[in-house]
Amino acid sequence: MMHTTTLSIRLPTTEAAQLERLARNVGLDRATLLKQALRDGCNDILFERAGAAYRRGEVSLSRAAEMAGLHLRDMLLRLRTAGITLNYGVQDLEEDLRP
Repeated sequence: MMHTTTLSIRLPTTEAAQLERLARNVGLDRATLLKQALRDGCNDILFERAGAAYRRGEVSLSRAAEMAGLHLRDMLLRLRTAGITLNYGVQDLEEDLRP
């Protein structure tokens, strides 16, 4: 059984109306649309933070993938689409191969 928590937010009336229209247009109810948007937004924020840390050289590729909650292959694909250059050397490979 999945445990859930109810969250409550306040939005301007215009934004709430926009959400209602969008939900109707994509064939979802408002709650489902909000859950999907929140999940996607959180995933994007995690990736952006991990990608920025990787770009600055603060973390390895595998650590960035872990921070983003992605498999290494998915992280590589997202880095490419985000225009982040892959900086991967022998030291990174050795670190990634450690148990």
